[in-house]
Amino acid sequence: MRVLLSDVEVLVRIGLHDWERHPERPQRLIVNVEMLAPWPLSDGSGFINYDVVRDHIASWRDRDHVDLLETLVEDLIGVCFTLPAVAACRVRVTKPDVFPEAAGAGVEIFRRRPS
Repeated sequence: MRVLLSDVEVLVRIGLHDWERHPERPQRLIVNVEMLAPWPLSDGSGFINYDVVRDHIASWRDRDHVDLLETLVEDLIGVCFTLPAVAACRVRVTKPDVFPEAAGAGVEIFRRRPS
């Protein structure tokens, strides 16, 4: 089973460059999450509660400045694995407003649950 959160938009204070370090100008991020689990779920619930992941993404608005997208991706992977049924996940975070000639620049990581 695949559970998806697609194109979640959030404003975050992020970036290494001087022009990205203005606290009054957070950057728009687009977040995509794919969580994979065997079906039927072994816990019998029949669903994965993606509200936990969505709420965590929303909390990034209140974070202190973060230098790297990788930090946020790793953070979100950890949240996905708090859900017992999730066996693997793919998290992608992009900055859509960095380059005018590109739809976005970002990072994507796929990870299986550690044994």
